[in-house]
Amino acid sequence: MKSLFAALVFACGTITSVAAQDTVYRIPITGVIELGLAPFVARAVREADAAGAVAVILDLDTPGGRIDAAEKIADAIRRTDLPVYAFVNPRAYSAGALIALASDGIYMRSGAVIGAATPVDGQGTKASEKIVSAMRAEFRALAEEHGLDPTVAEAMVDESIAIPGVVEEGQLLTLSTEEAVELGFARAQVSDEADLLSRIGHADAVVVEPGINWAERLVRFLTSPLVQPLLLSLGMLGLVFEIKSGGFGLGGVVSLGALGLFFGSNLLLGLAGMEEIILLAAAMVALGVEVFVLPGFGVAGVLGLLLLGAAFVLAMVGNVPTMGDFTQAIAVVGASVVITVAVAYAWLRHLPSSNRFKGLLLKKGLDKETGFISAPERSDLIGQLGTALTDLRPAGTVVIGEERIDAVTEGEFVSQGQQIKVLRSDGYRHVVRSVDNDP
Repeated sequence: MKSLFAALVFACGTITSVAAQDTVYRIPITGVIELGLAPFVARAVREADAAGAVAVILDLDTPGGRIDAAEKIADAIRRTDLPVYAFVNPRAYSAGALIALASDGIYMRSGAVIGAATPVDGQGTKASEKIVSAMRAEFRALAEEHGLDPTVAEAMVDESIAIPGVVEEGQLLTLSTEEAVELGFARAQVSDEADLLSRIGHADAVVVEPGINWAERLVRFLTSPLVQPLLLSLGMLGLVFEIKSGGFGLGGVVSLGALGLFFGSNLLLGLAGMEEIILLAAAMVALGVEVFVLPGFGVAGVLGLLLLGAAFVLAMVGNVPTMGDFTQAIAVVGASVVITVAVAYAWLRHLPSSNRFKGLLLKKGLDKETGFISAPERSDLIGQLGTALTDLRPAGTVVIGEERIDAVTEGEFVSQGQQIKVLRSDGYRHVVRSVDNDP
């Protein structure tokens, strides 16, 4: 009995010990920083807070990326009461340096580097002074918030800032591990994760690494530069077929689905906003007028496509766009236009000779000489008089006797109520003329 009691006490003590063991969340930030990464980091930080973790480690190995994505991650770090530490393992350039500065402390492994944060466009050219100034202020504010030298932070963004003994004017600052520790920019050099845990006071903590969930994977997939041109191409192909058919069918469903995925995923990432939604709505109205009110393709259709293109580009550039963002967005739209034109051309060119779709189109003309007619001839109508039931512009409806028929004039306008005379009857096509104009 005593031994059983002792075993229970030991088991309860063991369970209490395990339950009381500290938990540290490690969030990997690797590769190019894009907007799909920001929701994952924000969700992982909230999860760590809810789980009662004692700290969060941001494991950084990145060449940089989007400024707006880094700012969203920095905001997520600022919102939590948990201590968040940056582990530069082994590089944190540009947007990665901004994320590191937002943390409560920077630790770097041997041979690591941090800095080189000048914003550039898609061709590697330095961004405008407005963007550089905003980035410089962001780095300075983060450094001041965490008791770091703001001049060192600014020198990572602007090469015109010189620091005696550290960096000369005209050179952009990038710090090695030893330099960062010496300047007090990094707290310490660590050899590995275990060394880092020991230095932050949680040597025995259990390390938990949250994974990306299916929704985050889906959004990152839909916003990738490879998938977005395909979504736009499907959206535009559907619109083209709807405009050509003059109604709403499968093309409209495909178009709405593809454009919904495109704008929905960008809306979730904070790229698209009310401006893009308004542009999209205006484009849909213009295209709706083209399809349902003015069948064919004219001014309303061109205006709708231009508005749609503007909505596409703006939905991909974000709140702090650089020339590189605009270049990439225009390239995506351009690629989707090329895909759309190529698919439409191939479809229309090869469909008539396709065995799979041979029932959709006729390969040979069918004429009345070989016995094919679209409607019975109405020679009995020729020469008869009637009344225009609607305006003929030049097509409309006329009444002959008690029979309503569709008719078309030779080009002139015939107003409602005028008397008409049937000149020709060819299947469904009945050509009429106003009696007033009859010679």
